[in-house]
Amino acid sequence: MRKWHRWLSVFFGILILFVATTGILSQIGSLVNDSRAAAAPPPVVPAGFVCPETMNCRPKPQPGGWNLGLLHHLHSGEEFGPVGVALSILSGFALLFFAFSGLWMYIQMFRARASKTSNPNRRLFW
Repeated sequence: MRKWHRWLSVFFGILILFVATTGILSQIGSLVNDSRAAAAPPPVVPAGFVCPETMNCRPKPQPGGWNLGLLHHLHSGEEFGPVGVALSILSGFALLFFAFSGLWMYIQMFRARASKTSNPNRRLFW
């Protein structure tokens, strides 16, 4: 399990870092845009305008605001086409694998250490 954990982390570590960074920036941008939108007047919709059912109509972003569409596309991998989406999905699975394999390795090390010592006040962490 350690070998898989180590080798997969080499390949997916950078992708997971990229996904985490774009996710954080997306959330910060959302907070920035929300604070600016609260201070700005609401957008005016022209009389008689109806958004088509096949589209998601949104007002244009405020000047000086963050382009959350681009951040979302980078975060989800959509900006890089099907390969980007596949890598984004694989990095999500890799993150789950790292979480479970890390927990599994910790439990094994804890049990091995607990079997070697008879100290009733043993700690959970080293």
